[in-house]
Order: sequence, then structure tokens, then C-alpha cells
Amino acid sequence: MKNSSAEVAILKLLKKAKLESTKTFFFVIVSKYFLPCSPIYKRSPDLTKSPVTKSEQLLRIDDHDFTMRPAFGGPPIPVGVDVQVESIDTISEVDMDFTMTLYLRHYWKDERLSFPSTTNQSMTFDSRLVKKIWVPDMFFVHSKRSFIHDTTTDNVMLRVYPDGNVLYSLRVTVTAMCNMDLSRFPLDTQTCSLEIESYAYTDDDLMLYWKKGNESLNTDDRISLSQFLIQKFHTTTKLAFYSSTGWYNRLYIHFTLRRHIFFFLLQTYFPATLMVMLSWVSFWIDRRAVPARVPLGITTVLTMSTIITGVNASMPRVSYIKAVDIYLWVSFVFVFLSVIEYAAVNYLSTVQERKERKLRERLPCTCGIGNPDEMMIDPQITGYGSMDVNTTGNYGMPENGSRQERILAQVALNDPQITGQVKASRGYVNIWIDTHAIDKYSRVVFPGAYILFNIIYWSIYS
Repeated sequence: MKNSSAEVAILKLLKKAKLESTKTFFFVIVSKYFLPCSPIYKRSPDLTKSPVTKSEQLLRIDDHDFTMRPAFGGPPIPVGVDVQVESIDTISEVDMDFTMTLYLRHYWKDERLSFPSTTNQSMTFDSRLVKKIWVPDMFFVHSKRSFIHDTTTDNVMLRVYPDGNVLYSLRVTVTAMCNMDLSRFPLDTQTCSLEIESYAYTDDDLMLYWKKGNESLNTDDRISLSQFLIQKFHTTTKLAFYSSTGWYNRLYIHFTLRRHIFFFLLQTYFPATLMVMLSWVSFWIDRRAVPARVPLGITTVLTMSTIITGVNASMPRVSYIKAVDIYLWVSFVFVFLSVIEYAAVNYLSTVQERKERKLRERLPCTCGIGNPDEMMIDPQITGYGSMDVNTTGNYGMPENGSRQERILAQVALNDPQITGQVKASRGYVNIWIDTHAIDKYSRVVFPGAYILFNIIYWSIYS
């Protein structure tokens, strides 16, 4: 009977639908009469795909409004904080910032999350439950960039205790501002701060505090920086006021850094000092060796300019003078003065030779003198007293030419017959300048002044 009734139903269905294909007819028959009877079609639903997990049922997540803080309308909820500093990655003087990786942990009590437990054991969750409950809305004040690590999953941990106490921990890397005073660079000590604050809740709703005081800040013993020595870590708590929203609790992490000086001694101070000392070599070179002294002075000046440019290229363009600027520019002045010293020596030598040439032109010819050396050593003429001929040398010899000219000039001025002819040159002896003496004084004055400068400099900035 069942088959006959089925055939009748099929004939009626063919007449109504007027199907053009037997394939379509077969599909309709199977879907309408055979699939509902199949055991696959009657399979029970997957019990693991429950809309509410067991942990959420235990914590009664859906029974409360977690958009509101715990104990809303009552006293501010205390939230304790502690920090584990994992690393200080970079400190940039150019950008005036630092980058730090840390573990940030929050502690508070939310009675809405309490649950019955016979063993008093806590439950630990990942970031998926964090999005469904209330957590403090912390942010880093004056931060430029920050992110929560997500390899291999979000580095977020939530631990709930039976009495409702909550531990919320996350691993964060933050880049924050650090206003540095570089007036003593590179002999400086910098103090940078990382500031933590609630974004929405004022001190009437949320009270931030360090959970264990100064011991709430822990650091990894392996933290080290290439340019700095970490001297101190400490914490403080203050109130921050915003005119439009009110007062907020703010937590501070201060760390003091002292810069290593050895790198700058090798790269800046020692080269600058050597250039200054190299410029002093010209004082021992003959003043007539122009091709030797001039390139030496120019080379030291250009080298000092390169050192100054290299140091300033890696520093911010601050509007005040740094300690390294004082040292480099004073060194540059010493090098520059050594060049000026040779210019003065060369100029005075030229002036002296010009005056001596004019004086020789005014003197009478000494052709009639039988022995000029005897006249030079005659005390009645020269006024020099007894003098060894070997001391004065022979007139006209190149190695003692300057001394012979000085003696002849003295003879001419003491001879009453020719005194009137050179009255205009009477002051010549008084303005005589020994150009060798300038180099001799420079050999002492320049090193002494530079040593004195170094003593004053290092006593002030050390």
C-alpha cells in the first residue's frame, strides 16, 4: 500500500510541475521522501559547540554588566600595580625618547567574578576572556608608540581567584619621551620616566598605587646598555590634573642613567687633543720652510672641523652649548691660533728684512775699510767692548747674516760722521724684533695654556 500511494503521489507531482528532465524529477523525489528518513539527516547536534562555556557559566559572565567598574557608586576601587622591566632597548638623544619592554601587572578585586571552589585554586585565562569583563584602562603618558606582544599568541594573562581577586598581566613594549639635558654631554647623567595612568577613571572611581611600594619595580639583572650605566630604578606616585576631566592617579617609573665616557674619549677627545699637539710641531720648523708649515696648519684646522661636524651630526640641534662643544671649539681655536702664529712670524720677518734693506742702502760703502772685523770689535766704534771674531763671524756669510747686519747697523749709528744721514733710522734698534723669539715663546705658551684649559675643564665636568 505504501508503494502504490507513493506512485500516485509521484504521478500527481509530475502533472503539477511538468518537469522537463528526469534528473530534476529524481532530485525532487529524493529530497522530499527519502532524506527525512535517512539516519544521517537525523544526527544529533555537536554538544561541544555550546554558546556558553563551562568557565563562563561558573563565573556568571552573562549575569552582570561588566561595562561598569566593580562596586559602582561606592568608594574608588583600588588597583595595585607592579612592573617587571625586561629590557631597555634603545635611548635616542636625537629623538629624545627611550624604548622599554616590560611586564605590566594589575591587581584588583571584582566580587562579580567570585566562584565556589573547594580547593581554593585560581583559574587562568587568555585574552579572549579579557574582552568580556572589566579591566583597568591603563595607558602610558607621553608615549609615542606602544604595543602588546602577540607572538605566538597575545601575551596577556588573566587569573581569577575564588574570592574575586584578579591578576591581569601583559607584556608591553613602549617608546616614551625623555626630556634630556645635554649641557654636560657626554659627561652627563640622565633621568627618564615612564608614566602610567587611567584614561577614563578619575581618582573618585579608581585609585592606582604601587602594590609593594618601591619593591613593586623589579629589573632583570642582565639589562645592559652600550652607552649608559643604569644607576638607579625607583617609583613614585602623584596626582595629575586636567582642567576638563579632573584629577587622576599617576604612577612613575624613574631610572637614572650615567653615560659611559670611554667611547667619547677614544672617538672625540683624544683625536682633538692629538690635532692640537700636532699643530705645535710647526713651532719647531724653520720659519723659512713655508711649504712645510702652511700645509701642517691647514691640515689640522680641517681635521678639527671634521671632528666637530661628525659629533654634531649625531646630536639634536639644541639651543645651548654642550660640554663637548666647549672642548672641541677651544681646541679648534688653539689649532687656528697656531696658523695665525706662523702668519705673524712670516709677516714680521718680511717687515724686518725690508727695513734692514733700506738701512743698508743708506749706509756708506765699506770698501775702504781694511778689515771690517777689526772695526766691528773696536769698542770706540761699536761700543760692544771686547768680542771674539769667531763669535761675530765674517761679514757676508749666510749663516750669520742677520747678526752681521745688526752689528753694521749699530756701527753706523755710533759713527758721528754718518749719524746725520740715518737720523730717520735712529729708532731702528728700538723696534728690532727677533722673529725666532715668537716661535720660542709659542713652544711654551701654547702647551701651557692648553694644559691649564684641560685642568679647568675636567675639574668642572668630571
